[in-house]
Amino acid sequence: QVQLVESGGGLVQAGGSLRLSCAASGRTFSRYAMGWFRQAPGKERELVAGISSSGGSTYYADSVKGRFTISRDNAKNTVYLQMNSLKPEDTAVYYCAADSVPWRILGRVEEYDYWGRGTQVTVSS
Repeated sequence: QVQLVESGGGLVQAGGSLRLSCAASGRTFSRYAMGWFRQAPGKERELVAGISSSGGSTYYADSVKGRFTISRDNAKNTVYLQMNSLKPEDTAVYYCAADSVPWRILGRVEEYDYWGRGTQVTVSS
């Protein structure tokens, strides 16, 4: 069992930055690939970034490539999402999720085993 708790969301102006954190419970965090998803009102949940269990492989959606960076610290059981040059269209609830397939960095929503409750990110224009 893995419990995930996101933090770091908030209100920021366009062009600003935020750093999201996702703290995981349990001793097996390092065995899971991790993903950051987002869901805007009326839209489907989408994967924005993924990272393998070791941190050696990453994936980014085209919409965030070059602006967002995913990283993890397995010693701290935490995965991060650094978000720079934020745009109003980045406004959404951001969720972290854990995938028991350690190498899968581009998974579908239904392939992730554990989810956090989400943190709101609002970017004003």
